[in-house]
Amino acid sequence: MTHEKLSMAQALNRALHDEMAADPTVLMFGEDVGPLGGVFRITDGLTATFGEQRCFDTPLAESGIVGMAVGLAMNGMRPVVEMQFDAFAYPAFEQVISHVAKMRNRTRGRVALPMVIRVPYAGGIGGVEHHCDSSEAYYAHTPGLHVVAPSHPSDAYALLRASIASPDPVVFLEPKKLYFVKDEVDTTEEQPPIGTAVVRREGTDATLIAYGPSVPVALEAAAVAAQEGRSLQVVDLRSIVPFDDETVCAAVRSTGRAVVVAEASGFASVSSEIVARVTERCFHSLAAPIRRVTGFDIPFPPPKLEHFQLPGVDRILDAVDDLQWEYP
Repeated sequence: MTHEKLSMAQALNRALHDEMAADPTVLMFGEDVGPLGGVFRITDGLTATFGEQRCFDTPLAESGIVGMAVGLAMNGMRPVVEMQFDAFAYPAFEQVISHVAKMRNRTRGRVALPMVIRVPYAGGIGGVEHHCDSSEAYYAHTPGLHVVAPSHPSDAYALLRASIASPDPVVFLEPKKLYFVKDEVDTTEEQPPIGTAVVRREGTDATLIAYGPSVPVALEAAAVAAQEGRSLQVVDLRSIVPFDDETVCAAVRSTGRAVVVAEASGFASVSSEIVARVTERCFHSLAAPIRRVTGFDIPFPPPKLEHFQLPGVDRILDAVDDLQWEYP
């Protein structure tokens, strides 16, 4: 086994490199992803290694980028596109909803679209509203799309390779604030399938359910809780669609209490769906109603107010305190 200490950005770059080296049908394109290597340097060196025919810049036209990827995927290629920032992807939304998500169904399974839409997303970098959206609910609500959100460099590597290999389209959400967090990555191990959650920390008193950028915050809250004598379990979804009901529900049943942590606004959100699914499946195992700690239902605030919007340790532990209430 080969372990390397890589940042999430480096792990994503390595995954792209390894897939492009293994499969000549894999292409990478988007705004400034060529010689520059992208805003966050995720594609750094790919043009130099594989040439301008396989990693190249496009015009500033997100709808055109995704539309071109649809045509390429229909004709035997495996395109990977970058949307540069989360809210920049909205001009391509019609292409994603009307064509990317529906092509397999529209053709009765005869035409698949093996393509990946990479979206740097969520807050934590002090960006303004068009650079810090949490847009996962739009994609998760759309049948025909897989939606994944890694929280760890190792998962970023493995999930991106699995997404590129998938016969179906994947929206790959990359937490911007975690791009430069480093950890050990095994680039030789078998990739976990999309749709598999993992327990990041064992615990007995309550279960924290998180994904993407919220996982490190949940782990930090669990560490602080341990100093206070409480044992919190942390589940990392990794994949929003497909959703791993088995792992999540087993974790909640083991503690009887749960808090869902997510940066996105709470109303009509992925966190809402998680609460509904877990309540339906674990109702008789719950000692208290499931709590949520989410962003507020407002447009993303200016940088100096960002820390109020994003879930933090104190808000998570307050929600855990609520779970201790006695109910008649």
